[in-house]
Formats: sequence, C-alpha cells, structure tokens
Amino acid sequence: MSQGIVDLFSNHQLRIFGPTQAAAQIETSKRFAKELMNRYQIPTARYQCFRVDEPYQAYLKKQTPPYVIKADGLAKGKGVIIAESLEEAVLACDRLLISHSCVVIEEYLSGIEFSLMALVHKDRVIPLEIAQDYKRARDNDQGPNTGGMGAYSPVPLIPKRIVKAAVNSIMIPVVKALSAENIPFTGVLYGGLMWTKTGVKVIEFNARFGDPETEVILPRMKTKLIPTLEKLFSKVPIRLRFSHDVTVGVVLASPGYPGLIQTGIPINLPVADPYCFHMGTKMSSDGLITAGGRVAILVAKDKTLADARREAYLKVSNIPDNPCVYRKDIAKNL
Repeated sequence: MSQGIVDLFSNHQLRIFGPTQAAAQIETSKRFAKELMNRYQIPTARYQCFRVDEPYQAYLKKQTPPYVIKADGLAKGKGVIIAESLEEAVLACDRLLISHSCVVIEEYLSGIEFSLMALVHKDRVIPLEIAQDYKRARDNDQGPNTGGMGAYSPVPLIPKRIVKAAVNSIMIPVVKALSAENIPFTGVLYGGLMWTKTGVKVIEFNARFGDPETEVILPRMKTKLIPTLEKLFSKVPIRLRFSHDVTVGVVLASPGYPGLIQTGIPINLPVADPYCFHMGTKMSSDGLITAGGRVAILVAKDKTLADARREAYLKVSNIPDNPCVYRKDIAKNL
C-alpha cells in the first residue's frame, strides 16, 4: 500500500481492498495523520513536529515527562519511544532523525488503551470487535515498545458506549476527513485509541489489519470476511456477527527483540494448529527456523478469559526446546 499497489491495480481496472498510496499516509506519515486530525478536530494528543535543524531540544525542555517520541514514517513497529527523562527524549529524537525526515513529539496520554478496526469503503465504516494488545517487551509493561507482544478480545474494561463514541467521534470523522481531502479511504482502518478522563483520543492510525490484534479478533468473527467485502463494495447492508468466546494470543519473539536478534534458530511450532500464526519463520533444510523479531503468535479461544489464557500459555509451554522469549502476563488480572 505504501508503495502504491492499490494505485497500480486501480489503473488496470482491477478491484482491490486497500488504501491508495495517498490515503495510506494516515499510517505512513505520523505528521500527515496529526495534521489531518488537527484540521478536522479529531481528538488526539497535543503535539509538535520537528526536523533535524529545528529546535526540538528547546521544546522538550518546556514539556513534562514522560515524553512520547514518534518517527514520521514506517519503522516496523519500532518508531515510538516513551522517554522517561529529558536526556533520553533528546537521544531518541537524535536517533530517529538519522533515518526519518522528522519526529513528532506528543503529550503522554493516560488511560485504557484499545484497538478498534473498521472495514471501510469511501463513506461506509463497518467496525469490528475491539482488542487490547501489549506493546512493551517485558512483563508489567517494562522494556522498550515493540510491534506487540500479545493481545486479547473482547476487552471488558471498555464499555460498548465508549466503543460507539469512538466510532462516531473518531473513525467516521477521519474517513470523512480523508474524503474531504480528495483521498477517499478503502481498506482496514485501524485506530489505536486511548480512553482517557476526557474521552477517547487517537494514539495512532494504521491502514491495514493491526497485528497482533487481528489474530484474536478474526477467530471470533462468525461472518465470512470475503463475502462481507463484496457487500461493502456493492453497498449491500452488512451486519457482522461475532462469537461470545474469548481469545488470547501470546507472541513468541527472538531473544533481544526489539533490538539486536539472532535468526535461523530451529523451532518446533505446532504447525497443525489453525490458531498458530506465523510471523517470522521460514523453512530450511533442517525444518522450521526463526526468521524475524516476532516469530509467531499462539492463540486460544474459549468461553472465559481465564480458560482462554490458560490454554494459550499451555500451547506455549508445550513447545519443546522453545528458543523464544514471551510475556507471561498477557490478559492477566483483568
């Protein structure tokens, strides 16, 4: 999408479900997303954008920690740094500006985070069930931010009225905003949201199925996805159905992730399990080996959160000679 595959298909009159390169900027450029939200009064954290030759150090000195530093552009899930001190924040900006045109310095938001995805075609916005993921690398939300170390769905901490409010105040308005900018959106719009004391606010947008949330949401979806997309394009009414089951997913990551990692390590994943989703693996002459930072996510579905969580971690513990690291507190104490 970021390289224009949707534009290419469209130029050849081929139907494709995804955003154009211009519309995908909602994900590929943090600056574009923040400026769009600012113009159309979509609730998000206060921010300022800075290039390498602009006074970000002086701006940081006027803010209070923790500081949220975001790279403007794709960063493989590693473009957000939450800095606890001024020195750490300055270093984060310095590092990100080596490989990115600018950084976004944001107000730190407190509250309950959740992920809301919607199927979108122009003015149609069909929300999915919500999920909650775990960004920090280690237990108790310690360590650096990652692409996500696990997730669960549904999210009992978020009332349905809050989800409805988020759809009406964020998801629909941003779709309308993109249309008003003459870049209508088609595809999956992912909202990384925070329920704060002053309402729901946007942390980030993605222009695709979010990971690892998708792996715990789609197994609960009883409505077939492809026929739903056909209806979306055809403007036929859509009513999505989700099971009342609970899903919990635990990500297995290479040691050192999200920093320096070693790949090519043999791993015995339960390949026959339909809820074992590969993220960074490949086949070699010796069998399955690790091939990325996040290796796989093991998902369990059951009637209760406790049972789904127990089953997910049982799957993890049953992997012989497991070389991966993982969080032990996914969906714990809810």
